[in-house]
Amino acid sequence: MSKKRYIIQRSPFVVPTTDGKIIKEHFGAATDSNSQLSIAHMIAPAGWSEPFQTPEFDEYTFVISGKKQFNIEDETVILSAGESIKIEKNTRVQYSNPYTEPCHYIAICLPAFSMALVNREG
Repeated sequence: MSKKRYIIQRSPFVVPTTDGKIIKEHFGAATDSNSQLSIAHMIAPAGWSEPFQTPEFDEYTFVISGKKQFNIEDETVILSAGESIKIEKNTRVQYSNPYTEPCHYIAICLPAFSMALVNREG
């Protein structure tokens, strides 16, 4: 019998948060010890924001529903459902959802997200 060449993730790691954001990591450092890539389903509640950060990883975001605001260096970008963005590593960014509906999105980080690499301010 040959070894399976795939992994189905049915029990993502739910990252503990204190700001109401739901983070379900399907693959990455916390879930399968993968430091090369992380994939997470995120839900940012209405009114949510986090501090500016300058991550040492590229981050791709695909918005499933709702809207998400990105303050990237000195520019504000707003994405709606069906839109995506890549933010290159070492770029100062703040993520938020100043809107009235939750925002569901997928975040992919290369290399994988880690608190040691995110460089949050404050």
